[in-house]
Amino acid sequence: MPDQSDGPNTPKARTVAQARVVKIPDPSDKPYIPASRTLPEITFLTVALSIVLSIVLAGANAYLGMFAGLTVSASIPAAVISMALLKVLGGNILQNNAVQTAASAGESLAAGAIFTLPALVMLGFWSGFNYIETTLLIALGGVLGVMFTVPLRRALIVEQPLQFPEGVATAEVLKVGESGGAGVRYILMGGAIGALFKLIVSGLNASKSSAHLAFFGGKSAFSAGSDLSPALVAVGYIVGLNIAILVFLGGAINYLVAIPIYTAMNPDLAVAGIDPGTLADTVWSQQTRYLGVGAMVVGGVWALIRLFDSLVKGIKSSIEAYKHARIDDNAVIRTEQDMSIPVVGAICALSIIPLFIIFY
Repeated sequence: MPDQSDGPNTPKARTVAQARVVKIPDPSDKPYIPASRTLPEITFLTVALSIVLSIVLAGANAYLGMFAGLTVSASIPAAVISMALLKVLGGNILQNNAVQTAASAGESLAAGAIFTLPALVMLGFWSGFNYIETTLLIALGGVLGVMFTVPLRRALIVEQPLQFPEGVATAEVLKVGESGGAGVRYILMGGAIGALFKLIVSGLNASKSSAHLAFFGGKSAFSAGSDLSPALVAVGYIVGLNIAILVFLGGAINYLVAIPIYTAMNPDLAVAGIDPGTLADTVWSQQTRYLGVGAMVVGGVWALIRLFDSLVKGIKSSIEAYKHARIDDNAVIRTEQDMSIPVVGAICALSIIPLFIIFY
């Protein structure tokens, strides 16, 4: 007699089929909280703290992005702050992870707003920022972004396990937080130093906030400068040495190579009495900054091309996982459970319709 426990419709067979569909992570990379253990995660306290930190960190990133031209992830500071608060209130590491994830999504939303909506004004499609329209666009766009992360999780982490250094760092912060929230004092110290510097420079006008050097070398205009700001130092520290060097090289190539070459080729730009710094800034604003825009576009398109196959596989895996979960809820372990694709599609459709109406 054949063993009926191995039939095609038994829980065992369905689990095996599910394992073939969903790529199982490396066994050596075990989750900090085992998949078999269930802890409170999405609670009222988690949601409330997520909303507060999202608002605060999104506002800070919106200011920083407009000031420095780039934003930083809110994951680590959100993790440290939530860690200290939830430690007192009896929270756990999964709640901390949910809070930092929500706060990170909030600052990403702010970045999307400040880097795209001003373009509508610059292109002449908007004459200003209508509060209701802007709020609806950001809110609905944020919902779409969150929904897109469901298949992208499988595409970028399961199907093609990319390395996310800041995500790894955040995970380590959360693990350390299980033994205490000592890192909060460093955030408070950094905030105090930044506030004191801002008071001295902007409030008391006791110091200059920038240093600048510009000169003519033959027919070429050279310019270099830096804002003396703790915020920029903090951004460089958070993004790391590699990214900071790339940002610096971008500015150096523009102001010390591209602009001098352009001004030498167009000597008529150097009218009598013009300051070399003013000339360099004008050339940057009207000509050479588009070099950086072109490089960013090529980099973004190439990244999409490389990830296309993984994205398709991730979407297919999500659909297959949903089908198997309908047959047997236990076929998918806790750490591999996603929002079902039909729900994701329905929410996307409900978000796209009002977006179309607003644009129309």
